[in-house]
Amino acid sequence: MRSVNYVQRVSLDFSGTLFPHAICLGDADNDSLNELVVGDTNGKLFVYKNDDSKPWVTRTCVGMLTCVAVGDVCNKGRNFVVAVGAEGWFHLFDLTAASASKSDSSSQHEFMSADDQKPLFTQHIPANTKVILISDIDGDGRNELVVGYTDRVVRAFRWEEPTEGSETGTGQLVLLKKWLLEGQVDSLSVNPGPEGLPELMVSQPGCGYAILLCSWTQQDSCSSGEEAPPTPGSEGPSRDVVLHLSTGRIHNKNVSTHLIGSISKGSKEESSKCGLFALCTLDGTLKLMDSSEQLLWSVQVDHQLFALQKLDVTGDGREEVVACAWDGQTYIIDHNRTAVRFQFDENVNAFCAGQYTCKEGKNSPCLVYVSFNHKIYIYWKVELERMESSNMLRVLEDNPEFKERLKLLGVDTEDPAAVRAAVTNVLYNDLHT
Repeated sequence: MRSVNYVQRVSLDFSGTLFPHAICLGDADNDSLNELVVGDTNGKLFVYKNDDSKPWVTRTCVGMLTCVAVGDVCNKGRNFVVAVGAEGWFHLFDLTAASASKSDSSSQHEFMSADDQKPLFTQHIPANTKVILISDIDGDGRNELVVGYTDRVVRAFRWEEPTEGSETGTGQLVLLKKWLLEGQVDSLSVNPGPEGLPELMVSQPGCGYAILLCSWTQQDSCSSGEEAPPTPGSEGPSRDVVLHLSTGRIHNKNVSTHLIGSISKGSKEESSKCGLFALCTLDGTLKLMDSSEQLLWSVQVDHQLFALQKLDVTGDGREEVVACAWDGQTYIIDHNRTAVRFQFDENVNAFCAGQYTCKEGKNSPCLVYVSFNHKIYIYWKVELERMESSNMLRVLEDNPEFKERLKLLGVDTEDPAAVRAAVTNVLYNDLHT
């Protein structure tokens, strides 16, 4: 496995502490350029923009923020910022207006009244939130909010408004369903199933996962944020959970597991409905599978992996699997099991990867590390020409200028041995001595 070195990075000021899922990348202000959203344990929400070390926007929430997300949770055709606290407070922010007001101001940082910095909407949902997901999980074209909890419960909510076209602040989250899992919930994701329809996936300890079926019924819905009573003959909140146990290497059944789904297959994606998803465990296992449960590859490393992301680092439309360990070791693996690694030079408190707008004014692949020294580092323009190792002679032979230069040096371009000798002399000796 070869090592790569990324040096283009930005250091952001961050004085708080955060939970691993209280950081994400997304277009928070709907300007088609991505920002970094971070929530800390003191209830502060920070939005970083471009390469400025200071937060572009700061908001105040209730309680300790355990998870944040950016997406069209209200199905309004634009993104909102969602922050959920351990105590169960759901906060909804619309930063589109903030972006518009900034464009008319010479200052890059906002100075707003206390009322202006309040959430657009606040609602109390069940407490002990751990991870959230904004996605269309039932294939109806509308996004839902899925929340995973520390008590092995997953709940799905949908934003509902009294009348169509109402103001966003007049709506509320309505509970659609509750599932009870056997193990701890560390990741939520959506992946296309064998028929091409979205499947809601949740990681389970021991390199396992479960698929949660979205069989909405009138009895499942409840506007109060509490569970609706189970229908007669049902199995309660644990029904509609299809557990998939890991195959191959025997795992500690208690080892934490993370997953990421909907990994892009690039141009070949149209030829196959099965979606790709990846799993990683704290004991160093990485797997790539498709929705038909076919194992494409498995990799074992000697680092404790605690975060899993996807990122297209080669620009070919296919997303690579990115896994990060507590000590900063980061693995990037493509669909053919070709792997490279990057060593971040500090221990890592939280990690994410995706598209971010930095110095060049456009989105580019990036890796985001939160250290234990109150710093956030964004490595931007994380790109590779190719994942696999290449033969330098073959690369040079594809360049027409290469043969012309050899002829000027008096080298017989039809003699492979002479060409190799000339390249060796250029690399390790001085032709003019």
